[in-house]
Amino acid sequence: MSLLLEKIVGHTAVISMNNPPANTWTAQSLQELKAKVLKLNGNKEVYALVITGEGEKFFSAGADLKLFADGDKNNAADMARYFGEAFETLSAFRGVSIAAINGYAMGGGLEVALACDLRICEEQAQMALPEATVGLLPCAGGTQNLTALVGEGWTKRMILCGERIKATKAEAIGLVEEVVATGDSFNAAMRLAEKVANQSPSSVAACKRLVQAGRTMPRAEALPLERSEFADLFDTQDQTEGVSAFLNKRKAVWKNG
Repeated sequence: MSLLLEKIVGHTAVISMNNPPANTWTAQSLQELKAKVLKLNGNKEVYALVITGEGEKFFSAGADLKLFADGDKNNAADMARYFGEAFETLSAFRGVSIAAINGYAMGGGLEVALACDLRICEEQAQMALPEATVGLLPCAGGTQNLTALVGEGWTKRMILCGERIKATKAEAIGLVEEVVATGDSFNAAMRLAEKVANQSPSSVAACKRLVQAGRTMPRAEALPLERSEFADLFDTQDQTEGVSAFLNKRKAVWKNG
């Protein structure tokens, strides 16, 4: 049985975590996520990806702690690798990824949302990285991606103090971009994904690379990349189509290439 449900609606792929009762991650589902994202990268008709959780209570509670009950270091290293590879692949998805947080997002459940480009959460949702409470640590980008979003102070509060935060606080500190009513996160994410479909896929991919490059290189090195990426867009069909559509006052038909 697949632990991840997938469907494509228009130009948007939807992946739903489906491991009741808490949508926990397993070695199987992590490898499955990596494979699905890599496959979507090759589908030129997909511009956006929405990730959500099945059920009403949990987005995802992260890893099942029973996986680590035997204290096997090799098993722990394997799981850390599966987590890292899956979420880093998600972060590098060429389109726009949106997390529709429809309930509790804990540990690896929050880390998968952090690996997305945007996060929409429901008003009842709560988020935490409680790994240190059980003698572990966030191993799937949590320490780095959370810091990039909310700064060092709130990252330390959430990880070092084990602080759980509610939706309104998450929005206030920049952890999520929007809070919506209970039950509306998926629809809100799909509305946002529809906006992505109006953008040139080639331009979106280039802009995403540039934004994320700023995390790892000095500004003086990142700025010249804008100019080279801008020029490279003139090798794409989308640049020609976009300018032509604008000048002729019609809707662009993107080729994603």
